[in-house]
Amino acid sequence: MFDLLMSADMMLEDPDGMADLLHEKLGIYKHERWRQAFDNHPYIAHFLRVHKSLAVAPTRVEPQWHLDKPNPGDPFFHDFLESLKDYQGRHRPMLTHAVVITLRMPQFGALIDKLMRRELPFRMAQRTAEMPFDRLWLGTTPESPGYSPEVDGGLCIEVMGTEPLQMPAEIFDPEPIQPRDSKPGDMVRITSRGFLVRNLEDVLWRLSTNLDWEPDAVEQFNGEGYRRARMGFGCVGSASLDLIQPTFWDCEAGHYLNNWGPGLYYIRIGVNDLQAKADDLSRRGVQYTLVENFEAIDGRSLLKVDPTELRGQMFEFEEI
Repeated sequence: MFDLLMSADMMLEDPDGMADLLHEKLGIYKHERWRQAFDNHPYIAHFLRVHKSLAVAPTRVEPQWHLDKPNPGDPFFHDFLESLKDYQGRHRPMLTHAVVITLRMPQFGALIDKLMRRELPFRMAQRTAEMPFDRLWLGTTPESPGYSPEVDGGLCIEVMGTEPLQMPAEIFDPEPIQPRDSKPGDMVRITSRGFLVRNLEDVLWRLSTNLDWEPDAVEQFNGEGYRRARMGFGCVGSASLDLIQPTFWDCEAGHYLNNWGPGLYYIRIGVNDLQAKADDLSRRGVQYTLVENFEAIDGRSLLKVDPTELRGQMFEFEEI
């Protein structure tokens, strides 16, 4: 099992503006120290937090964009990124640069050994002064830098070590760390990241066969019109990766899949007191829908923010 879903990412122009928008509209925390940009790696990324403590909320929100400049740190990445845009569809409102998951040593090294033994395509970035650690992408090689879904079923996975993130040791406690002095409406952690797929069985077969990664549960939700495989992580406070296949077209997930194709779906955030969060959104002038008896979260209520408020990104809130 992998350790952590590092971030719920979104690849879009003006990530600085998007970070400001998420702070203004949803109250997500930002800080100048959480902005990442390097001369030899021409991208801008914000690692925003729904709770200030990484022990409480280890999965972050990541608006990011790669600049059209020379990339001496990873000269292959431009071609790879362009192939990702083509694969996902350049008009899709929600694009990923990578679904980034992490592993500690020695398991990370064992994964690389496994990929080599199985002769599966992957590419590793060179270590640089700015990033002196290993990162790898599935479904690509240095000699053929375009993305192929043969390894991960179209999830666009990047794997890196957990250690470079310098996370608090408490994230590996047997129970999730709870926030102190939580007030009504406060966000606690990202609970899940949705990802739409066309053929759930095929994706699960590839994850199992190639990566030895098995779902925590596979469930059918007739009321929502989809099957969901929940991919969990060793860090219990991590967001899960929810793989969703619509089972009929005339539902929200079915419409989205047939409008835009497979790929990123919701970012779901757990809050203390859902009604208080709804009141907070109303004060901020944010449009949302309250869905009662939502089957996929055990019949509890779900707040869905209107994606037009957030440049097409889908954010949801549930009470935990």
